[in-house]
Amino acid sequence: MIKVSPSVLSANFAELGNAVKEMKNNGADYLHFDVMDGNFVPNISFGFPILADVRKITDMVIDVHLMIDRPIRYVEQFCDAGADIVNIHVEADTEENNLKALELIRGKGKRAGVTVKPNTPAQAILPYLHLCDLILVMTVEPGFGGQSFMDHMMPKVAQIRQYIKEQQPQCELQVDGGVSTVTAPTCVANGADVLVVGSAYFNAQDPKSYVATLHSM
Repeated sequence: MIKVSPSVLSANFAELGNAVKEMKNNGADYLHFDVMDGNFVPNISFGFPILADVRKITDMVIDVHLMIDRPIRYVEQFCDAGADIVNIHVEADTEENNLKALELIRGKGKRAGVTVKPNTPAQAILPYLHLCDLILVMTVEPGFGGQSFMDHMMPKVAQIRQYIKEQQPQCELQVDGGVSTVTAPTCVANGADVLVVGSAYFNAQDPKSYVATLHSM
């Protein structure tokens, strides 16, 4: 079954606790937690304290997407704050440091992942795939919610699915950016098995039904 991961970046922060609790009640599989530092992407979101507070109120799998420079500096702290999955960008540091960051995440007993921006080719994930439990393909430019889906990313998704099939079959393939009931079918057809949803989920009249529709794809 397709997994659904609502991004709290699109939630009403004044009601974040309720939004988190409702995610589980609505059948979501993961909670997507976007961390932005204002350098790697032109936006700032939230960090360890909020993650730790979210961890206290849910037993959902928390999928932390680090859109930050040199994530090796902080991956262990995000693990300690409550992340179940910690996902770093291949573009954020040297290959050596990124590999070390993935090893640190796994050393904490957590699941590790890498993300690629739209302009980054599929083969960029290959040095890291053996250490990954999840690969994330961005179908918008990272930094802000509510952007339009880039359907020309689908060949990349399909190519990474093939790499996973050949080299790391247990690894999940996630798509993030502009995902809706309209765009999700093409994501799934090209190999995605985890869908990050933001604005479309939080703006849905019936979020529970919305999640169920994505699950059925």
